[in-house]
Amino acid sequence: MSTKSTNHYNGLLNINKSAGMTSHDVVNRVRRILGQRRVGHAGTLDPAATGILLVCAGQATRLLEYLVPGVKTYQGIILLGRSTDTYDSDGETTSEADTEHLDRELVETAMETFRGDIEQIPPAYSAVKRNGIPAYKLARKGEDVDLPARPVRIDSFELLGWSRPKLTFRIICQSGTYVRSIAHDLGAALGVGGHLESLCRTASGSWKVEDALGLEELEVAAQEERLESVIHPFSDVLADMPRVTVGGNEAAQLGCGRALILEIEGQPDTVCARTEAGKLIAILVPDGGGRWKPRKVFPTAD
Repeated sequence: MSTKSTNHYNGLLNINKSAGMTSHDVVNRVRRILGQRRVGHAGTLDPAATGILLVCAGQATRLLEYLVPGVKTYQGIILLGRSTDTYDSDGETTSEADTEHLDRELVETAMETFRGDIEQIPPAYSAVKRNGIPAYKLARKGEDVDLPARPVRIDSFELLGWSRPKLTFRIICQSGTYVRSIAHDLGAALGVGGHLESLCRTASGSWKVEDALGLEELEVAAQEERLESVIHPFSDVLADMPRVTVGGNEAAQLGCGRALILEIEGQPDTVCARTEAGKLIAILVPDGGGRWKPRKVFPTAD
């Protein structure tokens, strides 16, 4: 399909990424299918990983920055007894150890130490930048990559199955967490090493993998001219963000960039301003004194 200069579609695709594709590969494929350039993704998945990749089209790309943060859920398999330089099965073996002494109780006890707020060192083979250069580029050149630890939060780290030397797990964590590092560090904590054998992102916020669409299914929808039926509308993209309902006069003022005094529960950093019909018209941030100012406005996005 040829790429159009216009951006006909404005919304979100909950894509179920298959193994072997980069996140950018998925974006390029979606661009070809939709026939438009303005497409982007929220939250990179490693090529070997599968599962949810949220892809936005048209004006919905302006919402990507609000989809990247938040809670992510993964399910996968860790192989204990073998460490690799990439912390996954694609890397070169750096050490091996016997695992005969390990049992389920030992593994679960070690997993407990990874729950809550922890400090994590990202993998050398990652997109984290050192002096402006992605770490993986330095690692591929054989350079030593010494990345600093950074805080991450693990809400849940659950053992689903144990068949030595492999364990199946589910983890719920905040964005920015490297599950490859969790696998590597768990192996180190057990004294045998380990790496991530497989990984699937099963949820991103309220978006679930059970509802995700494969790229082949998207191709079929395009061929049958029913893309509108599989693209989530613009106003549904930020379903997890706190909201405030505004009337017509308030909506008009926000559209002109004016701050308003609004009653909003809690102390959120950002709020969606919506009409009574649920249409997203602006994203608001605190402006002091109970006032909220528009950071972005969307007068014609739908």
